[in-house]
Amino acid sequence: MIRPRIAALIAALSASGSLAAVTTTAPTQAASPDLSLALGRALAAPGVAASRTAALAVDLETGEVVFSRNAGSALAPASAEKLAVSFAALRLLGPGYRFRTEVAGRGELTDHVWRGDLFLVGWGDPTLAAADLDALARDVAAWGIRRVTGRVLGDERHFDSLRGAPGWKPWFVGDESAPISALSVDNIQTSGANSSASAAAGAFTAALARRGVSVTRAPRTGNTPVDVLPLALDLSDPLVEIVRTMNRESDNFISEMLLKELGAGVARRGSTSAGAEVVLAELRAAGVPIAGVRIADGSGLSREDRLTTEALVAILRKGAADPAIRDAFVTSLAVAGVSGTLKRRLVRRSTRGRVIAKTGTTSISSALAGFVRRRYVFAIIQNGSPVPYWSARQAQDRFVTVLARS
Repeated sequence: MIRPRIAALIAALSASGSLAAVTTTAPTQAASPDLSLALGRALAAPGVAASRTAALAVDLETGEVVFSRNAGSALAPASAEKLAVSFAALRLLGPGYRFRTEVAGRGELTDHVWRGDLFLVGWGDPTLAAADLDALARDVAAWGIRRVTGRVLGDERHFDSLRGAPGWKPWFVGDESAPISALSVDNIQTSGANSSASAAAGAFTAALARRGVSVTRAPRTGNTPVDVLPLALDLSDPLVEIVRTMNRESDNFISEMLLKELGAGVARRGSTSAGAEVVLAELRAAGVPIAGVRIADGSGLSREDRLTTEALVAILRKGAADPAIRDAFVTSLAVAGVSGTLKRRLVRRSTRGRVIAKTGTTSISSALAGFVRRRYVFAIIQNGSPVPYWSARQAQDRFVTVLARS
């Protein structure tokens, strides 16, 4: 269930906030000059302009800012964008939220024959897989149906018809992310950006056949009418598990589907733009500073995305301080030298297992944001045209290593 306060949130989709701490106190500016100097030196990277580099590190025990550079500068965040989306989704939908996929029938059952059509209805599950279709087919067969005189129609109306997001290069759809459809099945062959629902209908038709249910007519897409009989329901893993995969592995498709679900569930419009409005409103409601923040997509692929390190640090602190989402949010981060996108980074003794963070990499941005030893929270964003990938990442790792050893 979506929380009741969403009604108030929708009404406030357009009003500003300030940096929030894990405790009730805001960060202060008193910090060790030696530590600040060492962090500044660590951050220097060949080919990365200081003017296009932002970083902020805060001592969680004292609330002191130990390093700050361009913390209010709005920069392209790459996949650090996913922190904003996961924070808003966990707060609004709840860690236990599950996506659903349904099968409904229009017609009647007589003598093991369903006389009519079946509808495979997608509600935005980003993890829907062939095994789920097989389970749905099993449940349909359990009604005693052995033949369908009509066809299977894939319904993807829950989301809009746009398959990419603003600021995306055309090839991102199908390469960086699967087409963003409310009915999309993992690892099934499609014939184009607009074929996810029809491919799902075809895969479900095949799953029915394996369960002994023959379907007379060829599958296609279609809208589910009102007068249908619910036949089967599949529920995804809880959101806590989905967000963990999204952030640790930096899964673009999951983040884009989750953003549209926020639009559909909160603003009643299953679009990227509606979801972006919801995320921005939730950041504001949580007290995250949103000056300069621009949410254009869910993954950080868009060249129109903008975040500040001040906002990222606030998101991290708020997420870690909220008992309703803390475990889900914090454990979604990759662990240095252990898991996800940090599995092969920060592997030295001083950092391995002691740094948890979200990475971000595009041609114009490199980012890292997270926690060090439960002592520091930090965020780094570096932009360039392009940004030198290796030197930027090495600077991030040096910066975090200085924090870990301090």
